[in-house]
Amino acid sequence: MNSPVAAEGGGEARNFATTRWSLILTSADLGGDDQKSRQALAELCRLYWRPIFSFVCRRGHSAQDAQDLTQDFFVMMLEGNWLSRADPTRGRFRSLLLKSLGNFLNDAAEKKHARKRGGDVQFVSWDDWMAEAPSQLTVSAQALESWPPERLFDLRWAATVVEQALRRLREECEGQGKLRAFEALRSCLGAEREDVSYPTLSQTLGVSETTVKRLVHRLRQRYRNLLRDEVAETVADPAEVDDEIRHLCAVLAANTGEAL
Repeated sequence: MNSPVAAEGGGEARNFATTRWSLILTSADLGGDDQKSRQALAELCRLYWRPIFSFVCRRGHSAQDAQDLTQDFFVMMLEGNWLSRADPTRGRFRSLLLKSLGNFLNDAAEKKHARKRGGDVQFVSWDDWMAEAPSQLTVSAQALESWPPERLFDLRWAATVVEQALRRLREECEGQGKLRAFEALRSCLGAEREDVSYPTLSQTLGVSETTVKRLVHRLRQRYRNLLRDEVAETVADPAEVDDEIRHLCAVLAANTGEAL
């Protein structure tokens, strides 16, 4: 089976200067306190809280303590001078976030972290985060028991990228009146062609096999473009997109025990 993060196709041209991560780095480089960059950072936090929470738990913290620490980590980024320390040469939001999180937890342990959850700032509530659609990723027993925190972080990160792309694709299909087709063909997006039963799908949707093949092809192409868009939001240089996708593919494949 193919990894759900497919690197096929270059996707559409994209203006990387307007991605969330590039916006944050630009503001930090100029030494400004740009509201748009902070909004972009808050949005990235909202999207990528699961990898952070998983990392904190894997470091030995209880679920409740992990919730507190995850909230405090985000508050530290949004309140403090984290933007000024964002190094564009390190490029990827994932890498910098992981390094910052490790330093934060080490510092929290030394100080016997006693700050109340969320501090005194207005931020997305933990209940709101948990109310969002649950992760569809099943973490293997081997990964849960033996993978280091950093690798689990990357696995949850990869899952978030995939799920966000799928969410956007579903919303597009719903807006076009094609939600039924999306639900029926969703499992085909990461499947090998020989694993797709076109006759069955044809019967399910009440259309010809030729039409099904065309729909699957279009959905796969759009899915890949959306995946690239999601990854592009977290890297500073367009040249890094393919390498980041390959990395996420490898992590997901290792979790399922499948070769790419």
